[in-house]
Amino acid sequence: MGTVVAAIAELTGSPFTACSAKPVSGGSIHRAWHIADGSRHYFVKTNEVAAAPMFEAEARGLQALSAAGVVRTPTFITQGQTASESFLVLEYLDLAALDRSSGAQLGNALAQLHRVSGDSFGWTGDNFIGTTPQHNAPHPSWPHFFAERRLRPQLQLALQNGMDKALVAKGRAVAERIGGLFIDYQPVASLLHGDLWSGNAAQSGNGGAVIFDPACYYGDRETDIAMAELFGGFPTSFHAAYRAAWPLDSGYETRKPLYNLYHILNHFNLFGSAYLGQAQRMIERLLAELKR
Repeated sequence: MGTVVAAIAELTGSPFTACSAKPVSGGSIHRAWHIADGSRHYFVKTNEVAAAPMFEAEARGLQALSAAGVVRTPTFITQGQTASESFLVLEYLDLAALDRSSGAQLGNALAQLHRVSGDSFGWTGDNFIGTTPQHNAPHPSWPHFFAERRLRPQLQLALQNGMDKALVAKGRAVAERIGGLFIDYQPVASLLHGDLWSGNAAQSGNGGAVIFDPACYYGDRETDIAMAELFGGFPTSFHAAYRAAWPLDSGYETRKPLYNLYHILNHFNLFGSAYLGQAQRMIERLLAELKR
């Protein structure tokens, strides 16, 4: 940690000598620390040098969310690497689980974030969903983007990771026919968090909502809502406030399994066969819908 602290001082141009460095639990990819010099408190993530692109992508995402000016994120301080480690330095926040009030605040703020729009679907560079590369080359068609940049790469990884060829073929059939779910729906290219499960949202010490660990891109706002519902954990006030601020299209429930299939395939690729059955059910449901 000493070399990281020295690098922080060099990169920020401000003397910094940590008088405390405490490990922070909760993450599964990086090591995390709360370091302080008595007046300044930083949240520091560290990993191998090879993980530097992940930190660079996270920093870009946090800066984009912050620039939107509608929802709080930890302030980006700096990122870099030493001879043996890469690191990301953020503002340290005392966080707690969302409650009814902060959940409602986040729902309203997310609707405002989604009104920040881009000219096409995608992002200025690739980033990561967990440790999986997420491809973001922009495209004017949302169905094309989601099929080619989201589903097909995950299906190819799933095949390499042992998923049955017949099931992968069915998944590719979903990608091929995806346009059938968008006949009467043309989403705007909204600025997305991109990885909005409950572990990436909290309330700060003053009770305000905070989001972090993004995988940003411009896409259909329904994808953020679908993931928020996939694993649960958000207060009902979050969902109610979002829908009050910007009601969802009537076809959302039909598209939700499509959007969550991406994340379930990613979980299969990262964590294994525990997610196989869920992926299969989603694929079968989508194929049945697309054959109507």
